[in-house]
Amino acid sequence: MILHIVEAEVCGPHSLRVVFDDGTQKRVNLLPLLEGPVFEPLRDPAYFARVSVDPICRTVVWPNGADLAPEALYELSPEQESIGATPDITS
Repeated sequence: MILHIVEAEVCGPHSLRVVFDDGTQKRVNLLPLLEGPVFEPLRDPAYFARVSVDPICRTVVWPNGADLAPEALYELSPEQESIGATPDITS
């Protein structure tokens, strides 16, 4: 089965909540995948936030041409979401 992403939402400096076409939803931290020249701009949270879902390939893409295969995102362990937690912004 070929996976596709139908929705992606930024939910942290390097985290996305992704919805796959098989109904799976998860929050994943992409920082471990952001290695190499094409991914270097994505290490900046402001640039990372420019993510979109390509309507043809149906994967996550950024303006510089960086993209990640849906299968790579699907295999990532889900990030734990803290319900009701307040982020520490003093660091």
